[in-house]
Amino acid sequence: MQSACAGAGHRPAARHLSDNGVFSHDVFSLPDTVTKTLADLIEDVLPQTQCSKCGYPACRPYAEAVAIGSAAINQCPPGGIEGVRRIAALTGHAVIPINPANGFERGRPVAFIDEQLCIGCTLCIQACPVDAILGAAKQMHTILPSLCTGCDLCVAPCPVDCIVMFPVTGDATGWDGWTQAQADAARERHDFRTRRLERERLENDARLAAKAIAKLRAVNDEAANTAQELAEKERKRAIIAAAIERARAKAATPPAED
Repeated sequence: MQSACAGAGHRPAARHLSDNGVFSHDVFSLPDTVTKTLADLIEDVLPQTQCSKCGYPACRPYAEAVAIGSAAINQCPPGGIEGVRRIAALTGHAVIPINPANGFERGRPVAFIDEQLCIGCTLCIQACPVDAILGAAKQMHTILPSLCTGCDLCVAPCPVDCIVMFPVTGDATGWDGWTQAQADAARERHDFRTRRLERERLENDARLAAKAIAKLRAVNDEAANTAQELAEKERKRAIIAAAIERARAKAATPPAED
């Protein structure tokens, strides 16, 4: 199966994220007549923890890999056996246990930061795929439990081991400890973060390019009365021109998938 029609009619009102990452007003979407690919449908049934335990950087790349047959249906521990059943129903594969190489089904954990040990390095903030950590450089960080997906990605980068994972769903594991509403919210936050990072990258590149062009103009305006001064001027121009060309080449290169 390669595609399926999502059906006619209108989707219910959807909440959208504002620039500060907070859900804003309800917005009615366009008529739901878009045909979804198999990858789209598989992504819809993933828990959206964005943990990369499947071996892919995020849920979407894993869904695409399963859709083309390059990844197995049992590589998502957060989804558990119920997640395997959902993917199996879409792909026609038999239900198989979670691959232990990817991890094990468990109760959903939430990350907590020991505020007495936190040094404000921001590495956990950079690692969080759903922007669930608040803080600034050299300031104490804190995790928003309601937004944390339990992905564990903030733990390893911490240089002072001040982050611990606590299970919060008791005996409920996999999809039994995670609702579709939570998955949808995590997916939207991840996608919003991806767009934000790309926007910030482009804005930073534009600032650097503008500075380089300004420097080139300044060099062009410099007086060069001797052969030595002319050689120095040309050297500066070559360095700046090379930097501008590298920036242009970088801008023309698509960013790596998250």
